[in-house]
Amino acid sequence: MSSLLIKHCHTLVTMNAERQEIADGALLVRDNVIEQVGTTEELPQTADEVLDLGGRHVVLPGLVNTHHHFYQTLTRAIPAAQNCSLFTWLQTLYPIWANLTAEGVYISAQMTAAELIRSGCTTASDHLYLYPNDCTLDDEIRAVQDIGLRFHASRGSMSVGESQGGLPPDALVESEANILKDSQRLIEQYHDNTRHAMLRMTLAPCSPFSVSTDLMRESAALARSYTGVRLHTHLAENKSDVDYSLANFGMIPGDYAESVGWLGDDVWHAHCVQLSDDSILKFGRTGTGVAHCPCSNARLASGIAPIRKMLDHGVPVGLGVDGSASNDAGNLLYEARTAFLLARVRECNPAAMTAREVLELATLGGARVLGRDDIGAIAPGMSADLIAIDGDRPQFAGAHHDLVAALVFCPVDSVDYSFINGKKVVDRGHLTTVDLPMLVERTNKISRQMVG
Repeated sequence: MSSLLIKHCHTLVTMNAERQEIADGALLVRDNVIEQVGTTEELPQTADEVLDLGGRHVVLPGLVNTHHHFYQTLTRAIPAAQNCSLFTWLQTLYPIWANLTAEGVYISAQMTAAELIRSGCTTASDHLYLYPNDCTLDDEIRAVQDIGLRFHASRGSMSVGESQGGLPPDALVESEANILKDSQRLIEQYHDNTRHAMLRMTLAPCSPFSVSTDLMRESAALARSYTGVRLHTHLAENKSDVDYSLANFGMIPGDYAESVGWLGDDVWHAHCVQLSDDSILKFGRTGTGVAHCPCSNARLASGIAPIRKMLDHGVPVGLGVDGSASNDAGNLLYEARTAFLLARVRECNPAAMTAREVLELATLGGARVLGRDDIGAIAPGMSADLIAIDGDRPQFAGAHHDLVAALVFCPVDSVDYSFINGKKVVDRGHLTTVDLPMLVERTNKISRQMVG
């Protein structure tokens, strides 16, 4: 067994039950699990590896990304889609996404994971819902495993094309029999429900406007026949989404989700910008989670999700950066700051969201949404997922009276250190698990081939 001692943290933000913030903090990791937490003086002074932070860095749990579309990194800032609302944006990009290949899935997943890791993310969920050409979810899983990110892979799907009243072109939908068969294969091949697991599976029919009610119900039944397989989809993202639900199902999105068995503590929905007050109460009572994606919602003018109201009614809420074609970034620290600001704007109340509350959404909130009790906090028995940010950066000049809040008020674009499952994946700002310049070059090449 190997040990790691990190000592002389300026502030160690634990996110434990008492929400302790320890000055001159330290932690001891044994293999991939946190063993001890306290002040530097209280902990052992030796280990197989010692990282002395010199009293400069804030250390906190790794951030958790609860919603993304990794492949969309290949189609950022597409001119024709820059000023569109959700449905038009999708219809503009579907023909480009039809050119996606297995290589594109692999490279875009690595590029996105690299961006997430550098911004402090240590666990991410991704929603891959289209499989043209030779694409499989296996390509994405392999890419993420190679770079070292803790991963919740979602087997997304679309089965209702334009000819059946859905939004996607018929060429991008799959038969429901094949979707369910592949979903079962992926669960049985990859899903790991053990504590500290690096890979878990989710079933994720894309949206009410791209799959049938039968697929929603059958996916729920299939997921619930296995332990720890969760359910995820898009819901109530904008007013057009609500209008589609009323026109096609005769009910608002929250009621539709309830009608197909998609409420419960094993379910989380992305966006929920237009979720009704009654649905918020149902989500809170049932423990149904929400992935809050404020940058994407602002970019597409979908609105501002009522996060304060959700939290006040007990809804589990985590942050998601959403696809990098609607954000168009993959930086969780920026996402936290945007969530923090927009909550205040929506409520016209500068106390509607505090810096520490949004950091909690980015850590413990995301862990709860993904159904995990082993990440999101720095405490004995938790997975060794943590990040460190140097407080002596220019962004923090004049903010040393509260460096923890400064992480939100004065965000940085990258972390100095990141450990995932006890392994150092960012060392003094450098990603250790991939050749980043080469990855950028390959991403740009594939993007040019796709977009034309």
